[in-house]
Amino acid sequence: MDRAQLPLNALRAFEAAARHLNFTRAAIELCVSQGAVSHQVAQLERRLGTRLFHRLPRGLALTDEGHALVPVVADAFDRVAATLDQYADGRFREALKVGVVGTFATGWLLPRLDAFARAHPSIDLRISTNNNRVDLAGEALDYAIRFGDGAWHGTHAEPLLAAPLAPLCAPATAARLETPADLIHEPLLRSYRSDEWALWFAAAGLPAPVLRGPVFDSSALMASAAAAGHGIALAPPAMFARELAAELLVQPFAIAIDAGRYWLTRLMSRPESDAMLRFRAWLNAEMAAVPGTTSSHESARHT
Repeated sequence: MDRAQLPLNALRAFEAAARHLNFTRAAIELCVSQGAVSHQVAQLERRLGTRLFHRLPRGLALTDEGHALVPVVADAFDRVAATLDQYADGRFREALKVGVVGTFATGWLLPRLDAFARAHPSIDLRISTNNNRVDLAGEALDYAIRFGDGAWHGTHAEPLLAAPLAPLCAPATAARLETPADLIHEPLLRSYRSDEWALWFAAAGLPAPVLRGPVFDSSALMASAAAAGHGIALAPPAMFARELAAELLVQPFAIAIDAGRYWLTRLMSRPESDAMLRFRAWLNAEMAAVPGTTSSHESARHT
Protein backbone atom coordinates (compact mmCIF):
# COMPACT_ATOMS: atom_id res chain seq x y z
CA MET A 1 0.00 0.00 0.00
CA ASP A 2 1.34 3.43 -0.98
CA ARG A 3 2.20 5.35 2.22
CA ALA A 4 0.78 8.50 0.67
CA GLN A 5 -2.57 6.74 0.41
CA LEU A 6 -2.71 5.33 3.96
CA PRO A 7 -6.20 6.02 5.38
CA LEU A 8 -4.89 7.63 8.56
CA ASN A 9 -8.18 9.25 9.57
CA ALA A 10 -9.98 5.95 9.09
CA LEU A 11 -7.34 4.10 11.13
CA ARG A 12 -7.64 6.69 13.91
CA ALA A 13 -11.42 6.31 13.89
CA PHE A 14 -11.09 2.53 14.01
CA GLU A 15 -8.61 2.63 16.93
CA ALA A 16 -10.84 4.95 18.99
CA ALA A 17 -13.97 2.92 18.21
CA ALA A 18 -12.15 -0.30 19.15
CA ARG A 19 -11.19 1.12 22.56
CA HIS A 20 -14.68 2.43 23.32
CA LEU A 21 -16.66 -0.21 21.39
CA ASN A 22 -18.98 2.68 20.61
CA PHE A 23 -19.02 5.09 17.66
CA THR A 24 -20.57 7.92 19.68
CA ARG A 25 -17.93 7.90 22.44
CA ALA A 26 -15.17 7.59 19.81
CA ALA A 27 -16.64 10.63 18.02
CA ILE A 28 -16.61 12.66 21.26
CA GLU A 29 -12.93 11.81 21.79
CA LEU A 30 -12.02 12.74 18.21
CA CYS A 31 -14.21 15.89 18.20
CA VAL A 32 -16.16 14.79 15.10
CA SER A 33 -19.67 13.56 14.49
CA GLN A 34 -20.80 10.00 15.13
CA GLY A 35 -21.62 9.74 11.44
CA ALA A 36 -18.07 10.73 10.49
CA VAL A 37 -16.58 7.96 12.62
CA SER A 38 -19.03 5.39 11.25
CA HIS A 39 -18.26 6.52 7.70
CA GLN A 40 -14.47 6.34 8.23
CA VAL A 41 -14.68 2.83 9.68
CA ALA A 42 -16.94 1.67 6.84
CA GLN A 43 -14.48 3.15 4.35
CA LEU A 44 -11.63 1.22 5.99
CA GLU A 45 -13.66 -1.99 5.92
CA ARG A 46 -14.33 -1.57 2.21
CA ARG A 47 -10.66 -0.93 1.57
CA LEU A 48 -9.61 -4.05 3.49
CA GLY A 49 -12.46 -6.13 2.12
CA THR A 50 -13.52 -7.39 5.55
CA ARG A 51 -15.73 -6.46 8.49
CA LEU A 52 -13.91 -5.08 11.55
CA PHE A 53 -16.94 -4.70 13.84
CA HIS A 54 -20.23 -6.40 14.49
CA ARG A 55 -22.82 -3.62 14.79
CA LEU A 56 -24.93 -4.40 17.87
CA PRO A 57 -28.05 -2.67 19.25
CA ARG A 58 -26.05 -1.24 22.17
CA GLY A 59 -22.59 -0.78 20.73
CA LEU A 60 -19.94 -2.70 18.84
CA ALA A 61 -18.04 -5.98 19.02
CA LEU A 62 -14.76 -6.62 17.25
CA THR A 63 -14.60 -9.34 14.63
CA ASP A 64 -11.59 -11.66 14.54
CA GLU A 65 -10.12 -9.42 11.84
CA GLY A 66 -10.72 -6.36 14.01
CA HIS A 67 -9.03 -8.01 17.01
CA ALA A 68 -5.99 -8.76 14.84
CA LEU A 69 -5.74 -5.17 13.60
CA VAL A 70 -6.18 -3.35 16.95
CA PRO A 71 -2.72 -3.97 18.49
CA VAL A 72 -0.95 -3.12 15.24
CA VAL A 73 -2.76 0.19 14.82
CA ALA A 74 -2.54 1.09 18.53
CA ASP A 75 1.20 0.39 18.62
CA ALA A 76 1.77 2.49 15.49
CA PHE A 77 -0.07 5.49 16.96
CA ASP A 78 1.75 5.08 20.28
CA ARG A 79 5.09 5.13 18.48
CA VAL A 80 4.15 8.25 16.52
CA ALA A 81 2.98 9.98 19.72
CA ALA A 82 6.17 9.06 21.57
CA THR A 83 8.31 10.43 18.75
CA LEU A 84 6.33 13.67 18.55
CA ASP A 85 6.70 14.09 22.32
CA GLN A 86 10.45 14.25 21.77
CA TYR A 87 9.91 17.53 19.87
CA ALA A 88 7.77 19.06 22.65
CA ASP A 89 10.14 21.99 23.34
CA GLY A 90 10.89 22.69 19.68
CA ARG A 91 13.97 20.48 19.38
CA PHE A 92 14.51 16.76 19.17
CA ARG A 93 15.21 14.93 22.42
CA GLU A 94 16.26 11.29 22.22
CA ALA A 95 14.66 9.13 24.91
CA LEU A 96 16.95 6.91 26.99
CA LYS A 97 15.39 4.39 29.39
CA VAL A 98 17.65 3.21 32.20
CA GLY A 99 16.73 0.84 35.02
CA VAL A 100 18.81 1.43 38.15
CA VAL A 101 19.10 -0.56 41.35
CA GLY A 102 17.69 1.73 44.04
CA THR A 103 20.80 2.03 46.21
CA PHE A 104 22.93 3.20 43.27
CA ALA A 105 20.17 5.55 42.12
CA THR A 106 19.99 7.41 45.43
CA GLY A 107 23.61 7.03 46.52
CA TRP A 108 25.42 7.84 43.29
CA LEU A 109 23.27 8.79 40.31
CA LEU A 110 20.76 11.22 41.82
CA PRO A 111 23.36 13.78 42.98
CA ARG A 112 24.81 13.85 39.44
CA LEU A 113 21.60 14.09 37.38
CA ASP A 114 21.79 17.87 37.02
CA ALA A 115 25.33 17.57 35.68
CA PHE A 116 24.19 15.01 33.12
CA ALA A 117 21.25 17.19 32.03
CA ARG A 118 23.55 20.17 31.52
CA ALA A 119 26.05 18.09 29.55
CA HIS A 120 23.42 16.35 27.40
CA PRO A 121 20.29 18.52 27.07
CA SER A 122 19.14 16.60 23.98
CA ILE A 123 18.75 13.32 25.91
CA ASP A 124 15.43 12.65 27.62
CA LEU A 125 16.66 10.41 30.47
CA ARG A 126 13.95 8.17 31.91
CA ILE A 127 14.92 6.31 35.08
CA SER A 128 13.12 3.45 36.76
CA THR A 129 14.39 1.93 40.01
CA ASN A 130 14.38 -1.71 41.00
CA ASN A 131 15.69 -4.09 43.65
CA ASN A 132 18.27 -5.61 41.27
CA ARG A 133 15.70 -7.85 39.58
CA VAL A 134 15.15 -6.39 36.14
CA ASP A 135 13.86 -7.53 32.74
CA LEU A 136 15.69 -5.52 30.07
CA ALA A 137 13.51 -6.79 27.24
CA GLY A 138 10.19 -6.84 29.08
CA GLU A 139 10.64 -3.31 30.42
CA ALA A 140 12.04 -2.02 27.09
CA LEU A 141 15.15 -0.68 28.84
CA ASP A 142 18.18 0.58 26.96
CA TYR A 143 20.47 -0.02 29.94
CA ALA A 144 20.21 -1.42 33.46
CA ILE A 145 22.66 -0.61 36.26
CA ARG A 146 22.74 -3.47 38.73
CA PHE A 147 24.82 -5.08 41.45
CA GLY A 148 26.37 -8.53 41.19
CA ASP A 149 29.08 -10.52 39.47
CA GLY A 150 28.25 -9.48 35.90
CA ALA A 151 26.88 -12.90 34.97
CA TRP A 152 23.45 -12.27 33.44
CA HIS A 153 22.39 -14.48 30.54
CA GLY A 154 22.25 -12.80 27.13
CA THR A 155 23.63 -9.59 28.59
CA HIS A 156 26.62 -7.38 27.83
CA ALA A 157 27.96 -6.17 31.19
CA GLU A 158 30.55 -3.43 31.72
CA PRO A 159 32.02 -2.95 35.22
CA LEU A 160 31.32 0.46 36.74
CA LEU A 161 32.10 0.66 40.43
CA ALA A 162 33.52 -1.62 43.10
CA ALA A 163 31.31 -1.55 46.20
CA PRO A 164 32.70 -3.60 49.13
CA LEU A 165 30.21 -4.29 51.93
CA ALA A 166 30.87 -3.25 55.51
CA PRO A 167 28.80 -2.93 58.70
CA LEU A 168 26.92 0.38 59.00
CA CYS A 169 24.87 1.45 62.00
CA ALA A 170 23.60 4.40 64.04
CA PRO A 171 26.15 6.21 66.25
CA ALA A 172 24.37 4.99 69.40
CA THR A 173 24.71 1.41 68.22
CA ALA A 174 28.37 1.90 67.31
CA ALA A 175 29.08 3.11 70.84
CA ARG A 176 28.33 -0.41 72.10
CA LEU A 177 30.79 -2.05 69.72
CA GLU A 178 34.43 -2.53 70.67
CA THR A 179 35.40 -5.58 68.60
CA PRO A 180 33.80 -7.40 65.64
CA ALA A 181 32.69 -10.13 68.06
CA ASP A 182 30.31 -7.61 69.66
CA LEU A 183 28.16 -7.71 66.50
CA ILE A 184 26.95 -11.16 67.53
CA HIS A 185 24.87 -9.52 70.28
CA GLU A 186 23.22 -6.96 67.97
CA PRO A 187 20.35 -7.34 65.46
CA LEU A 188 21.99 -8.00 62.08
CA LEU A 189 19.84 -6.74 59.23
CA ARG A 190 19.73 -9.07 56.24
CA SER A 191 19.50 -8.63 52.48
CA TYR A 192 18.03 -11.18 50.08
CA ARG A 193 21.63 -12.31 49.38
CA SER A 194 21.75 -14.67 52.34
CA ASP A 195 25.50 -15.40 52.40
CA GLU A 196 26.81 -11.86 52.94
CA TRP A 197 27.03 -11.85 56.75
CA ALA A 198 28.62 -15.31 56.71
CA LEU A 199 31.29 -13.98 54.34
CA TRP A 200 31.88 -10.93 56.52
CA PHE A 201 32.28 -12.95 59.73
CA ALA A 202 34.65 -15.31 57.89
CA ALA A 203 36.73 -12.28 56.87
CA ALA A 204 36.74 -11.18 60.52
CA GLY A 205 37.87 -14.67 61.59
CA LEU A 206 34.67 -15.37 63.52
CA PRO A 207 31.88 -17.94 63.27
CA ALA A 208 28.69 -16.49 61.87
CA PRO A 209 25.71 -16.38 64.23
CA VAL A 210 22.27 -17.65 63.30
CA LEU A 211 20.49 -14.76 61.63
CA ARG A 212 16.90 -13.85 62.36
CA GLY A 213 14.65 -10.92 61.65
CA PRO A 214 13.36 -9.15 58.54
CA VAL A 215 14.96 -9.49 55.12
CA PHE A 216 15.34 -6.34 52.99
CA ASP A 217 15.33 -6.23 49.20
CA SER A 218 17.13 -2.86 49.13
CA SER A 219 20.38 -1.77 50.76
CA ALA A 220 18.99 1.77 50.92
CA LEU A 221 16.00 0.62 52.98
CA MET A 222 18.21 -1.56 55.15
CA ALA A 223 20.58 1.35 55.81
CA SER A 224 17.60 3.55 56.76
CA ALA A 225 16.57 0.91 59.31
CA ALA A 226 20.12 0.87 60.66
CA ALA A 227 20.21 4.68 60.94
CA ALA A 228 16.96 4.49 62.92
CA GLY A 229 18.64 2.17 65.43
CA HIS A 230 16.96 -1.06 64.38
CA GLY A 231 20.18 -3.00 63.86
CA ILE A 232 23.35 -3.20 61.80
CA ALA A 233 23.30 -3.22 58.01
CA LEU A 234 25.92 -4.83 55.79
CA ALA A 235 25.98 -2.34 52.89
CA PRO A 236 28.38 -0.50 50.56
CA PRO A 237 29.74 2.61 52.36
CA ALA A 238 30.44 4.17 48.94
CA MET A 239 26.68 4.53 48.42
CA PHE A 240 26.13 6.22 51.79
CA ALA A 241 28.84 8.88 51.80
CA ARG A 242 26.37 11.66 52.65
CA GLU A 243 24.90 9.75 55.59
CA LEU A 244 28.39 8.90 56.88
CA ALA A 245 29.54 12.51 56.53
CA ALA A 246 26.46 13.70 58.43
CA GLU A 247 27.06 11.00 61.09
CA LEU A 248 23.63 9.54 60.53
CA LEU A 249 25.49 6.28 59.93
CA VAL A 250 28.82 5.04 61.27
CA GLN A 251 31.15 2.35 59.93
CA PRO A 252 32.43 0.80 63.18
CA PHE A 253 34.97 -1.57 61.62
CA ALA A 254 37.16 -1.33 58.52
CA ILE A 255 36.66 -4.99 57.55
CA ALA A 256 34.83 -5.17 54.20
CA ILE A 257 34.02 -7.94 51.76
CA ASP A 258 33.82 -7.93 47.99
CA ALA A 259 30.43 -9.49 47.20
CA GLY A 260 30.02 -7.88 43.77
CA ARG A 261 30.12 -4.55 42.01
CA TYR A 262 27.89 -2.27 39.99
CA TRP A 263 27.61 -2.98 36.26
CA LEU A 264 26.17 -1.19 33.25
CA THR A 265 24.24 -3.83 31.31
CA ARG A 266 22.30 -4.10 28.07
CA LEU A 267 20.95 -6.91 25.96
CA MET A 268 23.61 -8.33 23.66
CA SER A 269 21.03 -8.10 20.88
CA ARG A 270 20.53 -4.36 21.53
CA PRO A 271 22.74 -2.09 19.39
CA GLU A 272 23.81 1.07 21.18
CA SER A 273 22.08 4.25 20.05
CA ASP A 274 23.78 7.65 20.07
CA ALA A 275 22.10 8.47 23.40
CA MET A 276 23.30 5.18 24.89
CA LEU A 277 26.88 5.81 23.77
CA ARG A 278 26.86 9.31 25.24
CA PHE A 279 25.39 8.11 28.54
CA ARG A 280 27.99 5.35 28.80
CA ALA A 281 30.83 7.79 28.04
CA TRP A 282 29.49 10.19 30.69
CA LEU A 283 29.28 7.39 33.27
CA ASN A 284 32.86 6.30 32.56
CA ALA A 285 34.12 9.89 32.84
CA GLU A 286 32.35 10.32 36.19
CA MET A 287 33.58 6.96 37.44
CA ALA A 288 37.17 7.86 36.60
CA ALA A 289 37.07 10.38 39.46
CA VAL A 290 35.74 7.87 42.01
CA PRO A 291 38.33 5.99 44.15
CA GLY A 292 38.14 2.23 43.69
CA THR A 293 36.51 2.43 40.29
CA THR A 294 37.26 -0.19 37.64
CA SER A 295 38.97 1.30 34.61
CA SER A 296 36.68 1.78 31.64
CA HIS A 297 39.31 -0.03 29.58
CA GLU A 298 38.87 -3.28 31.53
CA SER A 299 37.25 -5.98 29.48
CA ALA A 300 33.49 -6.13 29.64
CA ARG A 301 31.77 -9.35 30.65
CA HIS A 302 29.61 -11.24 28.15
CA THR A 303 27.31 -14.06 29.30
